[in-house]
Amino acid sequence: MFGARAFAAGLPAQIADTGAVQLSGAIRTRAVSCVEVMTAYLDRIDRLNPKVNAIVALQGRGELIAQAQRCDAQLAAKEPVGVLHGFPHAVKDLMPVKGMRFTQGSPIFRDFVAQADALQVERLRKAGAIIIGKTNTPEFGLGSHTFNPVYGATRNPFDLSKSAGGSSGGAAVALALKMVPLADGSDYGGSLRNPAGWNNVYGFRTSIGRVPGRGGDEWLPSMGVAGPMAGNVADLALLLSVQAGFDPSAPLAMESDGAQYRQRPKRDFKGVRIAWSGDFKGAVPFEPEVLEVCRKALKSFEAIGCTVEEAVPDYPVEKAWQAFVKLRGWQQGGALLDVYNDPAKRAMLKPEAVYEVEQGRALSGFDVSANSVIRSEWGRAVRALFKQYDYWIVPTAQLFPFDREMRWPARVAGREMRTYHEWMQAVCLVTLSGCPSLAAPAGFGASGLPIGVQIIAPVHGELACLQLAAGFEQANRANVARVSPLLARPAASR
Repeated sequence: MFGARAFAAGLPAQIADTGAVQLSGAIRTRAVSCVEVMTAYLDRIDRLNPKVNAIVALQGRGELIAQAQRCDAQLAAKEPVGVLHGFPHAVKDLMPVKGMRFTQGSPIFRDFVAQADALQVERLRKAGAIIIGKTNTPEFGLGSHTFNPVYGATRNPFDLSKSAGGSSGGAAVALALKMVPLADGSDYGGSLRNPAGWNNVYGFRTSIGRVPGRGGDEWLPSMGVAGPMAGNVADLALLLSVQAGFDPSAPLAMESDGAQYRQRPKRDFKGVRIAWSGDFKGAVPFEPEVLEVCRKALKSFEAIGCTVEEAVPDYPVEKAWQAFVKLRGWQQGGALLDVYNDPAKRAMLKPEAVYEVEQGRALSGFDVSANSVIRSEWGRAVRALFKQYDYWIVPTAQLFPFDREMRWPARVAGREMRTYHEWMQAVCLVTLSGCPSLAAPAGFGASGLPIGVQIIAPVHGELACLQLAAGFEQANRANVARVSPLLARPAASR
C-alpha cells in the first residue's frame, strides 16, 4: 500500500497500478516517494517476471533503491526535475545502456557491456528515469516473436504457452503486467505494433525522423524507427514527449518540440472519414476471427462520429511487398554484414539473420534504387487514399498469438508463408508507406487472446493519431477491459 499521502491524493491501492501521467504528478508533489515507487515495481517484477521472462539484465535492488533515494533528495531540495523523475524503466535490448549487458539477443554479444548510452537512453535519463535493466527481444530484433539463445522466450501474459510478439515483446509484456510504467520500443516490420496488439497495450510507430537515433549512416535512413509503448494513450503521449525532438547528431531528425504531445486538445470526430483495409480485398491472408474482432472495434470509431468505409490503396500489394522484402534485406542485412563475413560468428547467426544478409547481397545499387521507386509509388498511392479519408485502419497482425515453441507460422488462413515475416505483411505494408501508425487494443478472440488495430495518419501526423486513439480508447473500453490472469487476483496479493 502507498500510505496515507497516496490515499489522500486518490491513487490506486497498489503503486504499480498507477498510470504514468498520474504517477509523474504524484512523485513531483511528493504524494509518494521514489523509493516507494521503485520498491513496488521491483516487488512486482520479482513476483511476475519469472513467469514471463520479459525483463532481462535486471540490476541489483540495492543500487536501484540508492538511485531512488537520490531522486527523493532532489525533490526534497526542490531541484528542478523531469517528467519521468524516479520512474523505473527497462530499455529494449536493441539499445545500449552504459555499463549494462547489450546482447541484442545474440550469443555473439552474450557478454558485451555497452560503453555509452544511446541517444534515447540519454533522453530518458535527462527526464529522470532510473534504468533498471533491459526488455527481451528476438535476436537482432528479427521476427515478431521474442525468443533468443541468450535469455530464452518471453511468454504471453494472457496465455503462457503463446508468443508475446516482437520484437518489442519484452516491453509489451512488462507493460501488460505493470512491471514498468512505460516502455520504449522500435519498429521495422511491426515490432511496436504486433506486441502491443497481442498484449492489450499501446505501441506507436512514428514517422521517420520524429524520434531521432544515432547510427552508422546518418544520411540513408532505415525504415526502422523508435517509439513509445504504454498502457493508455495519455501515457503514450508522455513518453513520446521525451523521445521526440531534434538532435544535431541525427541530421535528418525533425525540428519539432516533443513537449507538444503532452497537450492534446480534444477533437470533434463528427464527419471524420476512416478507410478500413481489412484483408486488402483478399490480397493478404488473415485469420477470420482477427477481422471479426477488429470489425467489432470499428463500431467504436462510429460511436464517436466517424464514418468507416472499406478502402485500400490503389496499387498492387504483391509488388509493394516484394519491394519491402528486398529493401529490408539491404537495410537489415547490411547492418549484419560484418558479423556474417566472419565465419565463426556467422555460425552463431539465426537463419532469419542469414536470410536478410543474403537478400541484401543479391541486390545491386540499381536494384535498390528500383525498389525504392516502387516504395515511392506505394507511398503516393497511400497519399491518394488520404485525399479521400482522414485515417487508415489495419489490424496489428494477421493472426492471434501462436505457440511460443514455433519460430514463425508456416501458414495463415490456409495460405503458405514464403518468408519468416510474411505473416506480418499487412503491418509491413504500413511501414513501407512511412506513415505513423498507433497500435491500440481492439478486443479479444474466443480463446481469450487479444488483437489490436493500427490507427494510421499521413506522414508526420503523430498528433492526429494520438487524438483519434484517445477518442477510440474511451469508446472501446468495454471491449478491452480485461487484464492478464496473472493480475486478475485480489489486490492484496498483487
